[in-house]
Order: sequence, then C-alpha cells, then structure tokens
Amino acid sequence: MATTESIHAELAQAEKDWRNLTKKLVELRRQASGETVEDYTFQRPNGYVKLSSLFDGRDDLILVHNMGKSCAYCTLWADGFNGLLPHLEDRAAFVLVSPDDPKAQEEFAAGRNWNFKMVSSQGSNFTKEMGYENNGNPLPGFSTFTRNSDRSIQRIAHAPFGAGDPSDPYCAAWHLFDLLKDGDNGWQAKFEY
Repeated sequence: MATTESIHAELAQAEKDWRNLTKKLVELRRQASGETVEDYTFQRPNGYVKLSSLFDGRDDLILVHNMGKSCAYCTLWADGFNGLLPHLEDRAAFVLVSPDDPKAQEEFAAGRNWNFKMVSSQGSNFTKEMGYENNGNPLPGFSTFTRNSDRSIQRIAHAPFGAGDPSDPYCAAWHLFDLLKDGDNGWQAKFEY
C-alpha cells in the first residue's frame, strides 16, 4: 500500500515529467516547418474578408476554430479567451472562426460580451482543409499563422481542444477542477448558470 509520502513523491515526479513533456512539445512545434496555405475568404457582417487581412498589419495570427453558438464548450473556451484578449493581442492578431452566419455571430458575441474579431467560414473550405471538420461537422481547436516577407501565409501550429479532457491546456477550468477533492464531479459547461 502506498504511503502519503510516496504518493506525494510520485505526484511531484509526474508534475515534473508533465512540464518537461510540455516544453518538448513546444520545442518540436517550433522546429516543425509550417505549411503554406491559401488566402481563404471569410464572411463578416459587412461583407467578405481575406485571411491575410485578419493579421491586422502584424506577422502572427492566432485563430480559434469554434463550433458555433450551439456548443456550450466552445462558448466556455471563447469566454476564457475573451478575458485574455488584451494580453494575446499585445503579441499577435486574434480571431475566432465558426460556421455560424455573421449576423448570428454578432448577436451571440454581444450577448457574451466578447471583444474579439469573428469571421464565418460559411461557403469556404477553410475549416475542412485545416482539419477541423469531421463528416461536415466543425471541430474545436486553434491554428496559428504567420505572414512571410513575400506575403505568403503559413500555418505554423494547430491543436484540438478537448471538452472535459483534463489534459486540455486551453481551458483553465479543467485544471482547477482537477485540484478539487472530487475533480469536476460531473460538471458540464452551460450557456447560463
């Protein structure tokens, strides 16, 4: 039978291993060569916009693949990113893309007090070609892009989000719940609490 002391030692080692694996993942992502992508077209309430214009004059772009207003988990992630927005935009442009039409996005964002830019992928192959669509259904995650000196666009990295997955590093709620006595205790994301 494990003692409290041995469990704490194993826990400390597991946390150290997790940090080291995370550092290795970051380094491998930086070493991987980016893939050149086309200058996709998206919809906004006032018309169409190109991927290249989402950079807002910057070289780097963080783009969130969101399933839309019908997904409570995507809303949870977006709520968290909204709080981080000033910090994120100090380093890179930030935009959320979903399959919802621009008017629905605008109304939903206003109801959530979201401040980030949003674009609709309706009529575009973007979501599918980025690997965030399964049998016609969008999937959550993010992609990061850079603009090269020749104005070509490369996707540098991407990662899926994991609803209820305690290893998902993009939603602080899971990690905080994991520190509670009974973990998430069956908690589910909701639109209203």
